[in-house]
Amino acid sequence: MGLLTTIRKEWFIIGIVLVILLAKLEPSIGVKGGPLKPEVTIAYVAVSLIFFNSGLSLKTEELTSALLHVRLHLFVQSFTLIFFPLAVWLLLKLLALTAIDQWLLRGLQTVSCMPPPVSSAVILTKAVGGNEAAAIFNSAFGSFLGIIVTPLLLLLFLGSSSSVPFSSIFSQLFMTVVVPLILGQVCRSFAREFLERRKPPFGTVSSAVLLMIIYTTFCDTFSNPNIELGPISLLLVVLIIFSIQVSFMLLTFVLSTRAGSGFSPADTVAMVFCSTHKSLTLGIPMLKIVFEGYEHLSLISVPLLIYHPSQILLGSILVPTIRSWMTTRQKSSLLLR
Repeated sequence: MGLLTTIRKEWFIIGIVLVILLAKLEPSIGVKGGPLKPEVTIAYVAVSLIFFNSGLSLKTEELTSALLHVRLHLFVQSFTLIFFPLAVWLLLKLLALTAIDQWLLRGLQTVSCMPPPVSSAVILTKAVGGNEAAAIFNSAFGSFLGIIVTPLLLLLFLGSSSSVPFSSIFSQLFMTVVVPLILGQVCRSFAREFLERRKPPFGTVSSAVLLMIIYTTFCDTFSNPNIELGPISLLLVVLIIFSIQVSFMLLTFVLSTRAGSGFSPADTVAMVFCSTHKSLTLGIPMLKIVFEGYEHLSLISVPLLIYHPSQILLGSILVPTIRSWMTTRQKSSLLLR
């Protein structure tokens, strides 16, 4: 009985381990063009399901309130699209003196210029119980903003430029983020009483979708021949990526919880995930466009291929700890009132 209770409680962490093992054993199933067709099932169906689920579960007044939380939005967008690239640029000045492959270092700079993802930050914020509405707004708005800002940042830091198909990327984001969210809100208006009475497991649905995303992401990672690099350079890049993620998560946590910040614990959760996550879905197409014709494109892409699964993995592992912190803080706030 104790084992079953543990499995029920920690099913998500167990699920992460299992899907990574499955991806390692047979990556061909979940790669682009494979039997699962992730270019459709993940890029369109899964992402649309995430935002439809969010639209269905979110109270309209919460979503409206989040849109007006301008200070939070300014913090997230400034951190991810201004501070993040500058901090990594300074770090790379030091790393350039090491033996790490210089194209991998350029790849780290491209990661820093990427916009936030439209899925993982929202799901992890929801899993913890944070300000999901704020996470949705910043993920969606940051992705739209990144379509314009990211190529400019790449031009600034790496001197690469190219025409970006704004219209096609905008339309994909609109159809997979905005439309499902609105449909979810419309459905909620008709089924509000039923949803509040039955309380469907929205969080479990989002977590299950995240497991699918983790699986297909690791399938891509394990099946990519360009990951076969010098083991020392690759190991160092992995360590650098984890160090950046942990450091920046701690930094956003400290800044958003300092005295007088005005942010709630739920706001902090959204800020920690949205400020530090980077989009693979938008990132890889952008790299292929901006660095078209580069013989070292594969090496430049490697850090982003590592960063994406590691941010999901790290965030998922931290979910119970962050949830416990947020619950404790919220209880303390209620006692002080």
